[in-house]
Amino acid sequence: MDDEREHEDLEPDEDEDEGEDELEPAVSVEITGLSVYTHHGVEQAERDVGQRLVFDISFELDHCDATVTDRIEDTVDYADVCQQVALAAQARSYATLERLCSAICDRLLDRYETEWVTVRATKPEPPIPLPVDEVSVEVSKQAG
Repeated sequence: MDDEREHEDLEPDEDEDEGEDELEPAVSVEITGLSVYTHHGVEQAERDVGQRLVFDISFELDHCDATVTDRIEDTVDYADVCQQVALAAQARSYATLERLCSAICDRLLDRYETEWVTVRATKPEPPIPLPVDEVSVEVSKQAG
């Protein structure tokens, strides 16, 4: 009899499962180290000669069926995200990394179904007269 009670305690209560919706898993995507040659900067020489910037992008998908289907069509194409960042970074010249990151955020929010996006741009060799490894700016924006 005791064995039966122990077994009964392990069985899920059918009434508890009724009406509960299955939550979709949260899907966050991060792309790091995207290197793009650009013409941004406060100094005219930076805009004329250009320089390499390194981008890190992260965003959360509103809906991602690929967690179930395993189909590329049901998620974001990471190569396309990289292409969009490169296009935005090379479309025009900005004086500040803040404005550049904001423009990239806007482009990604417009193109993909995402609640928020964060873009970080890093200048590996900034034109600063003191020893500095790199300078980075990060901008986050929410949809809507």
